[in-house]
Amino acid sequence: MNILDKIIATKRQEIQAYKKEEQMSHVFPGKSKLLDHLKKKNGVIAEIKRASPSKGAIQMEVDIVAQAQKYEHAGAAAISVLTDETYFKGSIKDLQKVAQAVSIPVLCKDFMISEIQIDRAKGAGATIVLLIAAALEDQELQRLYRHATAIGLEVLVEVHDEEELTSALAVDARLIGINNRDLKTFDVSLERTAELAARFPFDGERVLISESGLRTKEDAAFVYGCGASGILVGETLMRAEDPGQWIEEATAVEAIK
Repeated sequence: MNILDKIIATKRQEIQAYKKEEQMSHVFPGKSKLLDHLKKKNGVIAEIKRASPSKGAIQMEVDIVAQAQKYEHAGAAAISVLTDETYFKGSIKDLQKVAQAVSIPVLCKDFMISEIQIDRAKGAGATIVLLIAAALEDQELQRLYRHATAIGLEVLVEVHDEEELTSALAVDARLIGINNRDLKTFDVSLERTAELAARFPFDGERVLISESGLRTKEDAAFVYGCGASGILVGETLMRAEDPGQWIEEATAVEAIK
């Protein structure tokens, strides 16, 4: 059983507990659409990431509201919040706190396999949810994509190979992320963005986002040069002395469309 299989098995257990929870209902600041931003200007999706299976603890005691506000003030296009508790040490409460504190789009980053997770994310203030093609059969991806869009959420469909890209295009995904990390081995290479960007239909209706392994503004320039409109950055920002400066520098690289 690889890492992704273990995570999905855990998610199936968690869903049973979610079914017994009352859904959250809170008021959140209005937020714009990430797709609209990335069609006009390249942008950083800045992530709140306490830990990961590959790196262990990153910043367990981080003040997530202060971190999110640093991201927003530096010009981040959106904020990603990891809500997985077991492997990434996040929580749905992290998502809620961030969504109440910022006015830019907020992505719930988790391993979604059920509508109840999507509903839970929206109830906690997410405006975008992540669907990982590697974790879903094509019919599951289609069903969850339809559900998320029907309740007003944007959907970032994450892919790692050409077959998964085909699946994302089959649901007419407008936000498509190329994960430079193989979720089965956790190996990382930015060349994955270059390889799949060569097969990406840059038609003006959808945008490409490069995820994982971006550490420098040169890395940002590389994936922007491949055609990416956005980059999703987590560990690098969490470890940076000045995450705001990193965002500003990365955004300035080939920033205007």
